[in-house]
Formats: sequence, structure tokens, C-alpha cells
Amino acid sequence: MKYIRTDSFKRLFSLRRRSFEGEIRNPDGPTLEDNKDTFKNAAVAEPAQRPTWKCFSFAEIFDATNGFSSENLVGRGGYAEVYKGTLGNGEEIAVKRMSKSSADERKEKEFLTEIGTIGHVCHPNVLSLLGCCVDNGLYLIFHFFSKGSVASLLHDENLPPLDWKTRHKIAIGTARGLNYLHSSCQRRIIHRDIKASNILLTADFEPQISDFGLAKWLPSQWTHHSIAPIEGTFGHLAPEYYLHGIVDEKTDVFAFGVFLLEIISGRKPVDGSYQSLHSWAKPILKQGETEELIDPRLGGAYDITQLKRLAFAASLCIRSSSMWRPSMSEVLEVMEGEVEKERWKMPEEEDQEECWGFEDLEYECDSPFSSPHDSISTGSSWNSRFRNLMNI
Repeated sequence: MKYIRTDSFKRLFSLRRRSFEGEIRNPDGPTLEDNKDTFKNAAVAEPAQRPTWKCFSFAEIFDATNGFSSENLVGRGGYAEVYKGTLGNGEEIAVKRMSKSSADERKEKEFLTEIGTIGHVCHPNVLSLLGCCVDNGLYLIFHFFSKGSVASLLHDENLPPLDWKTRHKIAIGTARGLNYLHSSCQRRIIHRDIKASNILLTADFEPQISDFGLAKWLPSQWTHHSIAPIEGTFGHLAPEYYLHGIVDEKTDVFAFGVFLLEIISGRKPVDGSYQSLHSWAKPILKQGETEELIDPRLGGAYDITQLKRLAFAASLCIRSSSMWRPSMSEVLEVMEGEVEKERWKMPEEEDQEECWGFEDLEYECDSPFSSPHDSISTGSSWNSRFRNLMNI
């Protein structure tokens, strides 16, 4: 696969500044294995739509972040750093700078992937792109959210626990955003890294799905996509993805089920003993002991009807077989309407299937863990995958 060099970026975006008549239209981002000319073969049949994001000058973002001061650094991951900034008009922004220590090809791949997917989305529960900069490096510019991520609020022991009403709002909003990505935007987008640290919160706790560095376009004529190497986050990987490298919308559905369990229980996706949250919750869900899942810090202050709906939705999402998982539109129906359990009853032989768990990943991979919440790339080595990168 070929990658575009930085000077090519500058030529590309200088054209965008002059004409601004189109957008980057690569139907599978920069990551299609057979894409030998990233943009030449990437055009789609639909008329180009005017992008809503702009090209910032380096001077603008340099001044906004106070010269990328360490005091403005709010997040760091394996391939990028995030700085808080303030534009001249007073607007607060988050500047995501591709790390200088990353290989050029990796930086450009991440940059193109994210800008190619998030650059055209428009939904209240999906983080919108304000713009980019390709001078003196590669930068993505977003709105800044002072509330931070769901993970930062849910697991910070120094903060009071999120109340049930807020948790329910976050769960519903995230489901709506993910459903939009799967079925309502211009192209089907598989996020591939749905987790609490990638869900940011507005001032009124409206969730925003962020970090599209692993996202994939899935053309309408394809039912799934084969991916290698395997990348994602511990505790969220669907069995068919880890075992066979196959991704589709149901891969995100599985991860969303883990996210629901995290919202309900207040537990992390993988605990200190490396037990996955879904492995812990599955027998409880199967026995119908829904209230055993609830975060004890809530002290019984929750809506039992909403709890049952969310718990049942989670039980459907984390099914081992993707064939028996619901779509996100069906997940929303379960979360917001009456639960029809008979409709979702599996054949007995399917119901007896063993659930793949995080511990299987631990035993199969002969490598030490730096943290149970790190991410994974099984191509050659373990590495951190934007851990809490937008955790601002």
C-alpha cells in the first residue's frame, strides 16, 4: 500500500482552500489493501458535498495552544497528542497532533482514516470535525469538551458517581450516534473502537462518539470486511473479529454491549484479574438477576424498567454469534420500548454456546500486559492504541 507524503498533503489542501468544492472521498479511507492510488481510485459516484470543516493555518493553532504548551496537553496516546486551545474568537478547541515519534506512514494512515470518515458526518451524538492543518505536521481540530469522556467521569474515584438519569441519557445517545454511523450517514461506517474513553460529553452530558482512527468504510455491496492485523481494545473485541479478522456492524454492536454493561455496573471492561466485563455479566444476565449488575454506588437510585431494558439490550449485543446479535436500530427499539424477549430467543443449541472471553486472549497471546485497558494489534507486538486520547 502507498501513502501520501506530507508535501502531497500540502498540495491537496491548498487546492481545498482555493476551491473547496469537494471532500476527501475514499470509500474505505486510506486502508484498503488493494488501493494503489489513494485518491485516484477513491472517487464515489455520488455528487461531492461541500465539507463543513476548514483548513487552519499552523499559526492559528500554534497561537491557540500557546505554542503547544505542556500546560495545554490534555491527552496522549501511541500515535497522537491532544492539546486544549482557544481561538481568537474565544472558541475552545481540541487539537489532535499526530505524534512526531510515529512513522510517517502510520501518521498519514491515521490522519487520512479519521478525516475521511469523520469529515462528512453530521449527528448530535457524533463528534464533528472543525478542521485540519497540514503545515509543520498533521493536525485535526475538534470542539473542546470540558466534561471529558464517559470513562473519566465513571471511573474517577475522586468524583461523585454519575446518577442513573445521566447514565441512561448517555446510553441512549451513544446508541443513536452508532446507529447513524451504521445506517444513516453517506456511507456505512464501522467505528471499531467503541468504548467509554472514546465517548466524550458535552456540558449537558450529551454523548459524542469520537476517535475514528480505526474506523472503516463498508461499501453497500459488502456484508463484511476482513482486517489484518487485528486492532482494538481489550475487553471489547468481538469473537469473530479476533478469531477471524472479520468486521461488520455487529462488531460495533458487541463493543456497545460491553459499554452498556460498563454504564450499568460502573465496572471497567477488564478488571485487575484480567476478567472481561461481559464474561462476568453473562451468567448474571442468563439467570435474570438484572439488579445484581447495578453499580452499588447508586444506592438503589435507579429506574428498574430502564435498567431491565438496558441490561436486556446488553445481553443481546454480547452474544457470541454475530448472527444472533441485533442491529443498532433494533438495540434502540429494545432500549426505548417494550422488551419482547420471545422475539430474541435463540435455539437451545445456540444458547449453550460458550462465550469467548478476554481470558482466552490472554492465554493465546504469549506477551505480557502493561495494562488490562491497553489496546491490541496482533500483527507484530502489543501497543497502546490512543488510550484515553480524547479523555479531556
